[in-house]
Amino acid sequence: MAERKQPPPHPPPQADEGKERKTALTDEERIDWLRLIRSENVGPRSFRSLLSYCGTARRALAQLPDLARRGGAASVRICSRAEAEREIAAAGALGVRLIGLREAEYPARLAEIDDAPPLIAVRGNRAALARPMVAMVGSRNASAAGVKIAAQLARDLGAAGFVIVSGLARGIDAASHRASLASGTVAVLAGGHDRIYPAEHAPLLEEILEHGVAVSEMPLGWEPRARDFPRRNRLISGLAVGVVIVEAAHRSGSLITARFALEQGREVFAVPGSPLDPRAQGANSLLKQGATLVTEAADVITTLEPILGGAVAQPAPKTPQFETEGEAEPEADGHGDIASLLGPTPVAIDDLVRLSGASAATVRRVLLELELAGRIERHGGGLVSMS
Repeated sequence: MAERKQPPPHPPPQADEGKERKTALTDEERIDWLRLIRSENVGPRSFRSLLSYCGTARRALAQLPDLARRGGAASVRICSRAEAEREIAAAGALGVRLIGLREAEYPARLAEIDDAPPLIAVRGNRAALARPMVAMVGSRNASAAGVKIAAQLARDLGAAGFVIVSGLARGIDAASHRASLASGTVAVLAGGHDRIYPAEHAPLLEEILEHGVAVSEMPLGWEPRARDFPRRNRLISGLAVGVVIVEAAHRSGSLITARFALEQGREVFAVPGSPLDPRAQGANSLLKQGATLVTEAADVITTLEPILGGAVAQPAPKTPQFETEGEAEPEADGHGDIASLLGPTPVAIDDLVRLSGASAATVRRVLLELELAGRIERHGGGLVSMS
């Protein structure tokens, strides 16, 4: 897009742990790093500043009370060693590893952003984090057409060697994850690894972990709040070479991810949609601002090849098709769920059956009701759309 800003370079740290060398943290350093980032008012940027100023996390912990007092705080809560040890033990019991910013397993592109988490909690096939990634995000209340193009893009990008990154949300996120299960996908969590949101996607996450990975910067037991999702979104874009937006309303979380992508110097792509569909307004707006238009995976691959420094496998041209299972996000059998899948773009009734999880008879009944209410239009070839 036209106004992409390159991320500012990190100031060179002045001692010891602040150096960005790729060496493993010792057990003691990992405890100190965890204590520091879990202490009150310490975020990723202040963590780096403290390491630069103090030299090590242990010295920063010792100086933190005095630094806070000089800043005007009466006191500051410091994470205790016992708390940190309990979190590390609980993480290990779940198969979660805490990876530090300076360690070789830490994703290289994520390490480039200026507010990279000092520690990320990772579960699953960690090798996926070393491969090139493309983020795909979009509407939770996705249309059938949006789900279909998201699944096709994710499947083809996965076949070309990319790992798909998304946020485990309903709609476009879930479709993107499901379509890339075999090739590898990364779920970025807004809460702790033991607080999956939405809860009904816990089985999907287990499938993701077979070939992919789940990533969080939040502690175990952390229930995601509204303000945690933008924090998660910066990690989605930070992990990726580029971000594809599929259906996004104005003021949506997907547009927040696109903004982070611009700030981080990532490529931004958008799938065009009907100007009559509110779910397409955000993506269409991004296109007006200079995002790369995407109708097939080749559009993404061609743009990213020069950035990655080599040719990327191009999927063979084909007509998008759904697999019979595994891509749809089942919702409750009902009128509202089926109607929410419809938009101005005509979609096949068979796709509505697959995506809604409802019986064919139920879908036909709901479509009849909507047609009698003057809300849908029927097209040739068994296609329907909102009127």
